[in-house]
Amino acid sequence: MLGTHSPRQNHLLAALPAPARERLYPHLELGPLPLGEVLYESGDQLQHVYFPIASIVSLLHVTAEGASGELAVVGDEGVIGITLLMGGEAMSNRAVVQSAGHAYRLKGQLLKEEFNRSRELQHLLLRYTQALLTQMSQTTVCNRQHSVDQQLCRWLLLSLDRLSSNRLTMTQELIANMVGVRREAVTQVAGKLQSAGLIHYNRGRITLLDRPRLEARACECYQVAKSEFDRLLPYAITS
Repeated sequence: MLGTHSPRQNHLLAALPAPARERLYPHLELGPLPLGEVLYESGDQLQHVYFPIASIVSLLHVTAEGASGELAVVGDEGVIGITLLMGGEAMSNRAVVQSAGHAYRLKGQLLKEEFNRSRELQHLLLRYTQALLTQMSQTTVCNRQHSVDQQLCRWLLLSLDRLSSNRLTMTQELIANMVGVRREAVTQVAGKLQSAGLIHYNRGRITLLDRPRLEARACECYQVAKSEFDRLLPYAITS
């Protein structure tokens, strides 16, 4: 085990039924998630699932022309590769590390066996899947209907919810790729948020200064996604 990391830092792993913990924890492999690392490309066979801790992974849709747009962010509340349990043997989108940290890796077959064995685990992971689908649908609506200002506020809040600190390390170019807008638009909006005293941005580090005002500036998409996680998985995200 590296440092002081524990499987319980991932909320899904912490919420596993005791028998499932006893069977799965010995098979967890802790490893680093460097910024920008691609865990899966669309179409890749799912051999492992990843449970992030102190890190964020973005799920991206990639077009045939190479353009990408973010569908969801996954942090210590969730798991990468959940489609393996829904009958899909291949990844339907790209999974790339948005904020560096660590993750526990588990062979997908082991999770499938436990999923089929434990009704309690089935309920847990199906609730998580429903919450993730809500986030995806709200992201799609947000990217089509709301301003860049609102999109960036939503994205910052969702990302910071998935970390244990109020600081996010992220370049404006990477943010632009995730949100699906031009870098100049991100620069302009980030400057406005900093001038208003909501965030501090310096050398790729974004520090949240005023959450209530940032939430007020975001569109309803953030609260819809967060409320669904809170309803289905009340242990999963803490603000």
